[in-house]
Amino acid sequence: MITFIFSALFLFVAVSLVVGYSLSTPRYSGAKSDHFNGKRFFNMRGKEQKGFGKWMLQREQGEWSNTANAPVGEKPAARVHEGIRITFVNHSTFLIQADGLNILTDPIWSERSSPFSWAGPKRVRQPGIRFEDLPEIDTVLLSHNHYDHLDLPTLKKLFQEFEPVIIAPLGINAFLEEKGIPSASEADWWDEMPLNSNVTLAIVPAQHFSGRGLFDRNATLWGGYILKTKTGNLYFAGDTGYDQNIFQEIGKRYAPLRAALLPIGAYKPLWFMSPVHISPEEAVNVHLDLKSEISIAMHYGTFPLGDDGQNEPVNDLKQSMRRYDIGQDEFLILKEGSSYEIARKVETEGIVTVA
Repeated sequence: MITFIFSALFLFVAVSLVVGYSLSTPRYSGAKSDHFNGKRFFNMRGKEQKGFGKWMLQREQGEWSNTANAPVGEKPAARVHEGIRITFVNHSTFLIQADGLNILTDPIWSERSSPFSWAGPKRVRQPGIRFEDLPEIDTVLLSHNHYDHLDLPTLKKLFQEFEPVIIAPLGINAFLEEKGIPSASEADWWDEMPLNSNVTLAIVPAQHFSGRGLFDRNATLWGGYILKTKTGNLYFAGDTGYDQNIFQEIGKRYAPLRAALLPIGAYKPLWFMSPVHISPEEAVNVHLDLKSEISIAMHYGTFPLGDDGQNEPVNDLKQSMRRYDIGQDEFLILKEGSSYEIARKVETEGIVTVA
């Protein structure tokens, strides 16, 4: 009996190691920097998520219910040439249309946020826009390589359908090429690149981590993005914990910000999640740090990733907005499939008007 138990345990460990290795991504190799030591990336002030095993043993997940039959939004316009149209799809996926470009952030249409089709966090709400209703996609922005942000089935489908330019933080290109998605562009924090004659993209710091298997923790970089358009600057935060210095610096460098897309979910328990995910109250603080005209909530209501329940992020956000005297027109909670439009401001002889 003891022999059988040890054999079973050995087999379990061996299989786990093999699977963990097979899921791990190639490790980035490059020059050292203030956030890369030659082997792994790290946050500016050393914050890290710890205690995963302890969290799994003590989990007290809030209530979630299936809303798979929720309505979807209308088919988006083919192109938007004036102003910016931001459509919330689900989780951290937005369709951003500006200056003739169609951009997707962290696209995920899969049923699970997982390396497996049979296990892992399952979506409780369908995407707000059908994949078949998407306009031609020019650019895909990936904030990091976690399964709910870099979804391989969706990326492969997008590449087959549109062959978009994929932009990601350092190290992710090798993994995508390995999976048959070639020619992604990589960037480091504060790098900038043109997307067309009117739009420039900048990658900016975030406080997070990366990894898809057991042996690739922080092997690739993570970050957020700034889109500089004719209508103004737009910030997509990706996943991040709270670091006031980061957000104030982003707000200073890219002022004025017309809009910021900020995560509010997967923040409980605070002792475990706070180094890498902002809470709804911290999202309000980020909005203030950035001095953004408006902010839009994301990263909630799709996949049960933390211990917060399905409605807790929105409820807590509304309470925090009241505490900080932030109006509903300043921090928006969009329904999946709905859009928000930002008009271009035109200054003539010192008078600013909306075009």
